Amino acid sequence: MGSKSFGNLLDLASGDLLDIPHTPRTLPRVMTVPGIIDGYGVSVDDSDAISLPLRERKILVANFLPLNGKKDSETGQWKFCLDNDSPLLHLKDGFSPETEVIYVGSLKTDVDVSEQDEVSQRLFEEFSCVPTFLPQDVHKKFYLGFCKQQLWPLFHYMLPMCLDHGERFDRSLWQAYVSANKIFADKVMGVINLEEDYIWIHDYHLMLLPTFLRRRFHRIKLGFFLHSPFPSSEIYRTLPVREELLRGLLNCDLIGFHTFDYARHFLSCCCRMLGLEYESKRGHIALDYLGRTVFLKILPIGIQMGRLESVLNLPATAEKLKEIQEKYRGKKVILGVDDMDIFKGLSLKILAFEHLLQQYPNMLGKLVLIQIVNPARGSGKDVQEAKKETYYTVNRINERYGSPGYEPVVLIDRPVPRFEKSAYYALAECCIVNAVRDGMNLVPYKYTVCRQGTPDMDKSLGLSEDSPRTSTLVLSEFIGCSPSLSGAIRVNPWDVDAVADSIYSAITMSDFEKQLRHKKHYNYISTHDVAYWSRSFTLDLERACRDHYSKRCWGVGWGLGFRLIALSPNFRRLSIEQTVSAYRRSSKRAIFLDYDGTLVPESSIVKDPSAEVMSALKTLCSDPDNTVFIVSGRGKVSLSEWLAPCDNLGIAAEHGYFTRWNKSSDWETSGFSDDLEWKKIVEPIMRLYTETTDGSTIEAKESALVWHHQDADPDFGSCQAKELLDHLETVLVNEPVVVNRGHHIVEVKPQGVSKGLVTGKILSKMHEEGNAPDFVVCIGDDRSDEEMFESITTISAQPSSVSAEIFACTVGRKPSKAKYFLDEVSDVVKLLQGLSNTASSPKPRYPSHLRVSFESVV
Repeated sequence: MGSKSFGNLLDLASGDLLDIPHTPRTLPRVMTVPGIIDGYGVSVDDSDAISLPLRERKILVANFLPLNGKKDSETGQWKFCLDNDSPLLHLKDGFSPETEVIYVGSLKTDVDVSEQDEVSQRLFEEFSCVPTFLPQDVHKKFYLGFCKQQLWPLFHYMLPMCLDHGERFDRSLWQAYVSANKIFADKVMGVINLEEDYIWIHDYHLMLLPTFLRRRFHRIKLGFFLHSPFPSSEIYRTLPVREELLRGLLNCDLIGFHTFDYARHFLSCCCRMLGLEYESKRGHIALDYLGRTVFLKILPIGIQMGRLESVLNLPATAEKLKEIQEKYRGKKVILGVDDMDIFKGLSLKILAFEHLLQQYPNMLGKLVLIQIVNPARGSGKDVQEAKKETYYTVNRINERYGSPGYEPVVLIDRPVPRFEKSAYYALAECCIVNAVRDGMNLVPYKYTVCRQGTPDMDKSLGLSEDSPRTSTLVLSEFIGCSPSLSGAIRVNPWDVDAVADSIYSAITMSDFEKQLRHKKHYNYISTHDVAYWSRSFTLDLERACRDHYSKRCWGVGWGLGFRLIALSPNFRRLSIEQTVSAYRRSSKRAIFLDYDGTLVPESSIVKDPSAEVMSALKTLCSDPDNTVFIVSGRGKVSLSEWLAPCDNLGIAAEHGYFTRWNKSSDWETSGFSDDLEWKKIVEPIMRLYTETTDGSTIEAKESALVWHHQDADPDFGSCQAKELLDHLETVLVNEPVVVNRGHHIVEVKPQGVSKGLVTGKILSKMHEEGNAPDFVVCIGDDRSDEEMFESITTISAQPSSVSAEIFACTVGRKPSKAKYFLDEVSDVVKLLQGLSNTASSPKPRYPSHLRVSFESVV
């Protein structure tokens, strides 16, 4: 199903690793994406794009398809059927009936290369499935290698401190992970319709897939849900490829997590490693990422109620239930159902049960722990060690506390049919999930539904429909479902004594309390099933993609460092040639320049302007038709010293509180309140926060006080800044000041002082003196400069103003009130040099009726 037009993505792999066979048949839909090869091999471009009335489509992408496949040894024919136990299959329950669902993923069995074309065509026609055939060596390194040996342990808080404790980072495994994600990208791009389709990617196996898709289709509609935990930043930051994976997720429109803890850890990583900030927008958590809004969704997955209830209604389930009821008659059954891996806490659970028997010997012979062990998903030495320890502990307990006809711990380590497992769920008095770390874990949900039963099951067992339903849960604090089951007894799995006491409390609890807890859990589980989860996620994804076509997009960065910048459609790069041309046509000019981040790089330790900047400024200031101002938050002493060679340069210091038209003129104050007594209130408060926030500093200006926290811990600094803002606003409510929070700062300054007001005053004064400019350039890089952009645009739009060509420009591609951008300080310097070269050469003068307006030039 791969489309040949996307081979450029796969060229990054070496050799024949990614030589993916293509299906010979045509694709089932006409592509409307520019540059994609349609089913007949014809390239569709923008002008010839064909749009047909199409059904709404969802493309669900996961590591494995919701299929089971087996090759008949006698006929040699493949037999496929849907895997009804796959959550991926049941996501469609939350979609509208008209929605077409396509699945993209790998098969759980190997298919020979010679058969892959035929199998692909058959799976798509019969099951709407697009298989991704990974070469065996790639699949092994990708899934069993990078996913299971490196990502899975790390996401579950296990660091490879030594060779006996986890696998060290292996670059070859990482390359296989990249290659596998590229193959998935090719398959998705072979079937996508850009305008209609929503892509929903699942789990940590495909964290790079969004980068490959977003790089090819800037406006693709992408959602991602992580089904595992997301570790704290202290753990995640140890991963050598941490930024590549983070940026992969940030190339989505919506990212889903089971719990707020996982989302909080992700946000902390984005803050600490990428410098991103987040906020809550109408109840939705959102990250502002290069002009795009990336939303976060927090909602635990549910179960498919109908599927589970249908199993409960099977005669085999009722027969099995009667069998185990008879086997354990007179005993209370505690049930555990877990995978065999080191994170499920099997040995801790069994040790807690042993402690329970020690503490309460009267329970001997009356209490049984049945532990069902699902097949291990990995095959590392850690799995073998966990299995060895579990068997050893079980045998020791049974030898010590067992008796003829009584085994305290029953270990079922074999594939258990679904009906048999449901029977055990329905029988157990208590279910315990004691994992030390788990993404979600749906065992408690299944247990609760099975304890509720069904009318058919009740009938086969001779129970009345109104018979009381009870269940008790003992849950680890470290599993994803724990927050949603508030009636459970939550435990720290490492505290064996406390777990033993919790199990005892659960089995000795009054029936009335068991009923209340069961009812609370069942009401939540039955209303928050997998259809609810799917519907809620897709609605949020649609909302997150609503503004896709309202912005212009630029792709920047190579390889896995690709980022997409989304900006206003009127926002464009400032052309130096056009600006210089407009400068030549003008007669009076006003030039406003910020200092830090505009003339001098923000990261530069040396804050003096370069020789190129000084030369350009001196030349521009020497022209009597030019009014050039540096408008900065810096103090007047520093600016005067740095810019001393420019005699005719105007300076507006401290955001315009102090203004000087040239070197020989006196400093003027803003005209607002000169009462700075409020500093005596603010300074002690800022000093207190500085002493308690390592890395923070106070900058004392003549008119303002600024608290900086860029060198503090990102999370703590941001928290302290918010607290300081609230504190200052409360105590300064009757003072003539404003308290602003900017990028890593909290500033207190007099009311009415801003860069916008001072630029407005300068332009007004020029107009009053008959020097109204017909050419205005304003360049800045931060939030305070946005006030300048707004001010010059507003003043120049007034009817009494001379029609002027305005070039409001921000430094860096980011959302701004300016219409133009330049990428970096060096581009600003080039612009100033271009203007200064024009200023130093003879300029032609044109009659006013021949001047071209700004809009027509652009």
